[in-house]
Amino acid sequence: MLLATLCYLKRDGQTLMVHRNKKPGDIHAGKWNGLGGKFEPGETPEECVIREVREESGLEIKSPRLHGLVMFPGFKGSDWYVFVFTAAEFTGELIDSSEGDLRWVPDEELESLPLWPSDKIFFGWMREGKFFSAKFVYEGEEMKRYEVKFH
Repeated sequence: MLLATLCYLKRDGQTLMVHRNKKPGDIHAGKWNGLGGKFEPGETPEECVIREVREESGLEIKSPRLHGLVMFPGFKGSDWYVFVFTAAEFTGELIDSSEGDLRWVPDEELESLPLWPSDKIFFGWMREGKFFSAKFVYEGEEMKRYEVKFH
């Protein structure tokens, strides 16, 4: 079981995304993602997302907003539980990320990027202000089904 965070930084109708194109063997290779990663021992979801965004972008986020929890059973060999956040308050300057190329993407262009299919689904829930708990079942890179509860 893996615990992780995912964060979408927002500013002026744009979202900071990373094109995962730098790490050999990256399970997200070629996809565009938000920022985030795996928990370190003893971290809360908020501590993890703040650290991961800092490490991947050089930006220091404040007051990350939790939108929900997504679960990916058996994804690439592990059950993933991912806390999904947005952040609109941050300071600092973007760095050259070891994860991939960082880019501010206009919100209306997000869903045209090569994303995981599940991202396109929960982006809508976040836009609608819903708090969610969801399970997305994949076989390889193909999403087979999902279940969701709104709270």
